[in-house]
This record gives sequence, structure tokens and C-alpha cells, in this order.
Amino acid sequence: MNALLRTPLYDLHQALGARMVGFAGYAMPVQFAGVMAEHRHCRAAAALFDVSHMGQVILGGRGAAQALEALVPVDVAGLAPGRQRYGFFTNDAGGIEDDLMIANRGDHLLLVVNAARKASDLALLEGAMAGVEAVTDRALLALQGPGAAAALAALVPGAAAMRFMDVAVLDWDGAALWVSRSGYTGEDGYEISVPEDRAVDLAEALLARPGVLPAGLGARDSLRLEAGLCLYGQDIDEATTPVEAGLAWAIQKVRRRGGAREGGFPGAARILAELAEGPARRRVGLLPEGRAPMRAGVPLFASEDAAEPAGAITSGTYGPTLDRPVAMGYLPLAQSTPGTTVWGELRGKRLPLRVAPLPFHQPRYRT
Repeated sequence: MNALLRTPLYDLHQALGARMVGFAGYAMPVQFAGVMAEHRHCRAAAALFDVSHMGQVILGGRGAAQALEALVPVDVAGLAPGRQRYGFFTNDAGGIEDDLMIANRGDHLLLVVNAARKASDLALLEGAMAGVEAVTDRALLALQGPGAAAALAALVPGAAAMRFMDVAVLDWDGAALWVSRSGYTGEDGYEISVPEDRAVDLAEALLARPGVLPAGLGARDSLRLEAGLCLYGQDIDEATTPVEAGLAWAIQKVRRRGGAREGGFPGAARILAELAEGPARRRVGLLPEGRAPMRAGVPLFASEDAAEPAGAITSGTYGPTLDRPVAMGYLPLAQSTPGTTVWGELRGKRLPLRVAPLPFHQPRYRT
């Protein structure tokens, strides 16, 4: 653990009794009271996550939106000030190099990228445009759950009026908070960028609010899986296209065939073709029979006696909200219809799973 990077909240996690693990080069809390308890508390009240390992990047100067559109297949130029949207960097083969959040802060863009991809994302951006600035002096907190709005508004009243995917700079006790109403749990909530020297103060103030408890990466993973959200490096990667991953909704009409700014991003030929004609495989929800979860890497077969796998599970765990195992994976279109039975091979034995629509838990965002 001594060789790992530490977030500004490391000592607070230790004081709160967190079990720490290495993740993307950082010492991070995987759980406090327990994964299942933290998961259920987030669904019922409010959970506070430390996500300071994520990368924050500012893109400044004129033309930043147009330059970014050369790297992502989403509408950045049309993103209104004070709003945020989901996007992804693509490669020449149409695969996803990383997924990210893009916020229009008026005179600049703010990106939040995955921890394990920070260095490569920065190199990509710096090779494509000027005005790229890595933010290294701020922590990032995620306050999630139906009680999140009341908890944050008690400290920062302006947060209450924000809608899903709004962004704002709000003052808290002299500290400028960069706030977005978004998250990675399928619940209402906020992600809050705070100066690192005030991060512990803010975390303690939020944890002092009624109904707010700390939560770790374990609950964050099971929450996002129930909400049908992808984890980079498992459910999406450089060999997976956005269309295969079921992320076509994030590619606006203006960047598609016939749009005013059609294509112009890496892998456009394949991605636009898949949008028009469909992909060969698709990410699907999976419900294993019985109580035992099937984890990432389990091969999937079209029948109990099929010789070759048809696909594989990319994420799987026990879903506390559904009180049953849940999983996601990739299957050919012929096996991807909800209700289809496929077979997962676990310890030499094939067990049935049912293809199910995503998400398993319907998100409860404030729109």
C-alpha cells in the first residue's frame, strides 16, 4: 500500500475504518460497513464516495469544442453552457479508448476521465490541441442517492435547483465547488470537485448530515452494474465499438450520417456503418439462475452442448437491490434478444442464464 498514490481523503478513510485496496495506482476504500450495506444505503438515503483518483482536465481557448469533436463522436460544439454530456474517445478501428464526461463551463470545457487512462488521455489531447491543463490540486467526491440533494443543499443551497447533467460553480465556506448533478450509481446525486486542502472539511460536513454514510468502490461497482453502466476495461475497451456496447444514444444526430458535422472522428467509417446496419454483437443484460454470481470472464454458449463460446460475461456480481445475481456481457445478435437462454461455463459446469433488458434498476435522475 505504501507504493500507491493517496487521495486527499486517505487519512479520513483510515479513521472511518475503511478496508483499502489498490485501484488504478491509488490506495482506495473498497468498503466501510460492508458492500451490501453501503449499496442498499445509497439506494435508500445517501452515500459519499471518494473518486479523487479520476482525472480532471481543462480545455481552454477558442476552438476547444471543435478540436475535441475530432476525437469523440458526440456533439460538443452544441453543448450549452452549464451543461454536461457523456462521451468517449475512439480509435481508428472504432474501439473506445476511454469514456468521459464533458462539461461546458462557458469559457472552457472540463473533462472527467478514468483514472487508469489519465496519462494516455492527456497525451491524446495534448497531441491534438493547445490549452490542455491537467487539474492536480482538487479532489472529487460523489454524493449519491435520494437523500443527496437535501444533504448538499443544506450546505450549498444553489445545488437544489440543478437538473440532471447541469454543472455549476458554487461557493461553500469560501471554497469554489465545481458541481455536476450526475453520478455512476443510477441514483440522483452530485459529483463535486473541491480544492484538495478543503476536501476533508467538505467530506466531514457532508457525513455529518442526516442519512449520509461513506461508501467504497465495492458498492460503487454493484450500483453501476444494476444501473447498466459500463466499466472501462471490462465492459468497454479499445476493441469494443460504441454501437456494440449499446452506447449509440450518446452519438447525437449531428455527428451521424446526414448530420451537419457527420463523422470526422477516429473510426467513423465503422461506427457510422454499425449505426446504420447494426453490429455483429451487442452488450446485453444477463440473469443467472440460482443464487451464485457469474463473474467477468465466464464464457457464454448458445446451447448446453455448443462446442465454441458465443460470447463472454464482462461484469457480474450479486445485485442487492434485485436480491439476485446480475451480469452483463456480449453476445451475437442471434442470442441477444431478451428472454433468450444462454449457458455460462463455471468450474467445468454449464449453467443457464436469461438475456434481460438493461438497466436492471431504473435510474432515478432529477430531470
